[in-house]
Amino acid sequence: MRNALLSVSLLFLSVPFASAAQVDDETAVQIAQPRETIFERGADRKLFAESATAADNFYGFWNNGSQALLDAAISRGFVDHTLPAGRPQGPTGPLIASKAFLAAVPDLRTEVVQRLFVGDRVVSHLRFTGHFTGEFMGRQGDGEAVDFIATDILRVREGRITDNWHLEDNLTFLQQIGVISGE
Repeated sequence: MRNALLSVSLLFLSVPFASAAQVDDETAVQIAQPRETIFERGADRKLFAESATAADNFYGFWNNGSQALLDAAISRGFVDHTLPAGRPQGPTGPLIASKAFLAAVPDLRTEVVQRLFVGDRVVSHLRFTGHFTGEFMGRQGDGEAVDFIATDILRVREGRITDNWHLEDNLTFLQQIGVISGE
C-alpha cells in the first residue's frame, strides 16, 4: 500500500493532460469560496485582502486548471515544502498535478470548508469531490464518486503565495477509485 501511495505523485506526471474543467475562472473562484473564515484578532486588513485574493485564485485554479488563476495566485519563486516524489518544484508542480487530477476527475470541485488567516499564513481545510470518469494509474474510471479532504498552509507575501505545506488524503482517493482495496 505504501508503494501505491508513493507512486500517486509519479503517476500524476504520466497522466495525459485533460482540457480545463468546464467552468470559467470567475465560476471556479466562486465554487472555492470558504464556508467559514476565521481571522487572527487585530489582523492587518491589507494583508488579509491580499492573502484572500491569492487563496481564492489558487483554489479556483484547482477547480478548472486555469493558467491565469495559477499565475495570479503564486509567485515565480513558489516553494512546495511537501513536494511529492517526481513532481517538479515551483509553479510547474501545481500545474502538472491539476492537469493530471482533472484528467482523472474532470468534474473535480474544490470546496474550502474553512479558512484561517494568521499573519502571513492562510490555513485551509479542503474537500475535493467529483467522479472518476477519466484515467488514473492505468485504470479507466466508471463514474466512481470521489470525496476526500486535504489541508494547506500557505504563506503569502506581496499578494502571492510563496510557500505551501499540504497534506491530502490520498489513501481515501485511491480506495474510492478502486486502485487500493478498502479493507
